[in-house]
Amino acid sequence: MTFKYERIDKSNAALLIVDHQEGLYQLGRDMSPVDFKNNILAHAELGKVFNLPTILTSSSETGPNGPLPREIIDLHPNAPFIKRLGEVDAWDNAEFRAAVEATGKKQLIIAGITTDVCTSFLALSLVEAGYTVFANHDASGTFDVKTAQNANDRMRAAGVHVLSMFAVACELMRDWRATPGAPELMPFFDKFVFCLIASRNEDQS
Repeated sequence: MTFKYERIDKSNAALLIVDHQEGLYQLGRDMSPVDFKNNILAHAELGKVFNLPTILTSSSETGPNGPLPREIIDLHPNAPFIKRLGEVDAWDNAEFRAAVEATGKKQLIIAGITTDVCTSFLALSLVEAGYTVFANHDASGTFDVKTAQNANDRMRAAGVHVLSMFAVACELMRDWRATPGAPELMPFFDKFVFCLIASRNEDQS
């Protein structure tokens, strides 16, 4: 069997931000709260850096789930924002499906508040619908590492590409000389990657 490396193509990709609601942050226990919030905001900012069509969605905001962070909404003030009232899998919502289809893109970069539900359910539905899906595992969290691993295994078995946020950004860029390239990505990495590495090194010293 011949392997074909399918890379993220920034001209054929859209970014989906799924249920990154403030009341649900406590569910992400497989990484530190600081890392989780950092990675969620980094995922949202990827859409801005690469000028990707971006879709926001939330579930039952009026309850304990709470709203999307103001930082995300401010980053994408003109993006479609679908506020679902009950559907767990965002793909079950007709307005959300229509927004994704309207992008005309066949590659979708996604992250959701819980890896095993918000991200996995949508990723599997998108693959079934014919999309190529890249799941940003850094911006998806869940109750523990084992649950995250099982969810990532389930997605991989269905053909979902499970990547780190750093890998997503570098695959979108491809070449430091590109646009966006080093001038745009180095500030992004300084803000969301290198600062966390430095902080962890300080904690270990």
